[in-house]
Order: sequence, then structure tokens, then C-alpha cells
Amino acid sequence: MSTFMPKADEIERKWYVIDAAGKPLGKVAAEAAVLLRGKHKPIFTPNVDCGDFVIIINTDKVVLTGNKLEKKTYYHHSGYIGNLKEVKYSTLMKDKSDFAMKLAVKGMIPDTTIGRKQLTRVKIYKNAEHKHEAQQPEAYEF
Repeated sequence: MSTFMPKADEIERKWYVIDAAGKPLGKVAAEAAVLLRGKHKPIFTPNVDCGDFVIIINTDKVVLTGNKLEKKTYYHHSGYIGNLKEVKYSTLMKDKSDFAMKLAVKGMIPDTTIGRKQLTRVKIYKNAEHKHEAQQPEAYEF
């Protein structure tokens, strides 16, 4: 008996909608990463991109547990000397909650060429409206 290796053209991609309202940021990001990588499928292979499309809605209503809202900080650097910027997650969640969700999902996907391709299939929205009704996405509950 031989091992099944999926080809790139044999993979069927589905669309899923995750409602993040009232759920922890990390749990939503972890479930989205599993769907993006394709680890929920029996044909999962680490070296083949076999994941699905994921739409995350209501990121304004996502929850950070513990004291992360006050203590956690997002750092980024412009490349110039002395230009290390820091933003508290309380302001980040208030202003750019979709960006905070994308950072969390990005941290749970491998930093490879396949991981970067998988990250392009996540669509994140602050509100409940999204523009992907034509793809007939399924609601994903966890």
C-alpha cells in the first residue's frame, strides 16, 4: 500500500465564516489557522497547500483574556534608527481590531512560502458584513 500524496489541482477549497463576537482572540486565530493550513482534512500534507478560505467577522467584539488588554504591546520598527514604535493592545483593539486578528493568525501559520500563500486566503472584517456571499460560505462553530 502506498502513501496518498495530494496534487495541487486535486484539492477542493471551501469557504468558512467564523463569528468572533464574544470569543477570545487567540482561540479564533487558532481555529482560523487550522482551517487555513488544512489540518482538519484527512488529506493534510505539510508540504502541500491544502487549506480552505476563512472569513472572520465581528473582530470589534473579540475578547482578550486576563490583563492582556493593558499589558500586551505591539512593536514595529520603521527601519530608521530610533524608530521603534509601540502600541498597547487596548488602543489597537479599539482602532484596528482586524489588524490585531491578522497578527494573531499570522503568528500561528509557518513562516514559509506556503504559509504566506495560506495567509492570503483569510479575509477579516470588523463588522458582520462581508462581500463574499457569492462563494456561499459555511458557518464554522467551535
